[in-house]
Amino acid sequence: MVIGELSQETEVLVIGAGPGGYVAAIRAADLGLDVTVVEEREKLGGVCLIEGCIPSKTLIHAVELKYDVQDAGRFGVSHNGVSIDIDKLREWTQGVVDDLTGGVNTLLEKRGVDVVKGRAVFVSDNRVHIEGAGNIDFKYCIIATGSRINTLPDSYDLPLWDSETALNLPEVPERLLVVGGGYIGLEMGMVYAGLGSRVTMVEFLERLLVGADPDLVKPVIRRCEQRFEQILTGSKVVKVEQAEGGAYDVTIEHEGERLVKQFDRVLVAIGRRPNTDNIGLENTGVTVNARGFIEVDEQNRTSVKHMFAIGDVAGEPMLAHKASREGKVVAEVIAKHPAAFDNRAVPAVVFTEPEIAWTGLTERDAKEREIEVKVGRFPLTALGRARTIGETEGFVKVICDPVTEIVLGVGIVGPHASELIAEGTLAIEMGATLEDVITTIHPHPTISESLAEAAEVAAGAAVHILPQRGK
Repeated sequence: MVIGELSQETEVLVIGAGPGGYVAAIRAADLGLDVTVVEEREKLGGVCLIEGCIPSKTLIHAVELKYDVQDAGRFGVSHNGVSIDIDKLREWTQGVVDDLTGGVNTLLEKRGVDVVKGRAVFVSDNRVHIEGAGNIDFKYCIIATGSRINTLPDSYDLPLWDSETALNLPEVPERLLVVGGGYIGLEMGMVYAGLGSRVTMVEFLERLLVGADPDLVKPVIRRCEQRFEQILTGSKVVKVEQAEGGAYDVTIEHEGERLVKQFDRVLVAIGRRPNTDNIGLENTGVTVNARGFIEVDEQNRTSVKHMFAIGDVAGEPMLAHKASREGKVVAEVIAKHPAAFDNRAVPAVVFTEPEIAWTGLTERDAKEREIEVKVGRFPLTALGRARTIGETEGFVKVICDPVTEIVLGVGIVGPHASELIAEGTLAIEMGATLEDVITTIHPHPTISESLAEAAEVAAGAAVHILPQRGK
């Protein structure tokens, strides 16, 4: 650890120690490069580890365990009630985060990577200034500064919740408004509904989770309708005012009318923006587009040849696993290895109940781009393993080229979708055909069989459901 005033040089400077930055640093060090990481947070690991993916999935798991216990009676398992101890849950979640951030620190330390705490601001194409610490000159730079939460306009002075606040479990409000029906809003809404809040969700667009195909989202909407008090799509929060007693009077525009509702807490989950407007990029030749993303090529190289950008600042999808892959690519490029971010698919997962996951081409994208596709769907109601665990809500679909039958996309809604989607992504990366998936022996009885079953449906060779019309 480097502390205090400094003026130093490094071969590779990595700005940001999130899932893109720390992975890039580790890979670069393993390739024999001299690496320095600058991180302004006290802990390493970035938003995903500290206040995003990891703590949210910990809370989601706890809440779903509660529902599983409550639902156990249908299996003949009895109990005397179930409750969640918020203090213990908070302690467990923080312990998970602390262990993982400590692990990142150890991995960097064992590789001989210098870690400088502070905020880096570019002075030129070859130098950054660390506030309160001095300057670092670099031969190569990897910008991995991540993103930050969007906020409601004109509400900056109100103590509204964001996802970071909500994940700390400050309280379980009786009435919670979730603004935003994307993956963050849905996941956090389900968490707090499971903890006992009466949740209302407001989404500006006409449907929830617009990034996914509508058929994948329908089972989740049905579950949300059971767990939430109200879902208002095609709606807009136009005013938030502090009411007496610490509550909030919220004005919502819905179907041409203005509704005024009162909530104990308001959670704003309306997306994220890249951290590119406060790091001195104007002092460099790096090109930033109108949306605030740094423009990069297939090697994640910016308009300045020796400077690279990865993760959320380098464009969508803003996902941790995409950042990690980019980090490895850039480290290898700097080390003069042949490498490029030429992946065919980046899987997306929403950890709702049931889970949603998709990869490659979606049906929505195929329609918009006028790409002809063939689709095979297999319902979990026809899957033995899904029956045994009582989780038959959902299906798997395989999207392929109608002539070559090469797999172009996979969509899953149901149990373990987050785990199963990797097989679909591998199929796309390898250029697999329906026959490749079908003839790969899947263990029985498992949820993974549903992928092969969906491929059989697409190929017109379904065994466990009736043939599609015309087959």
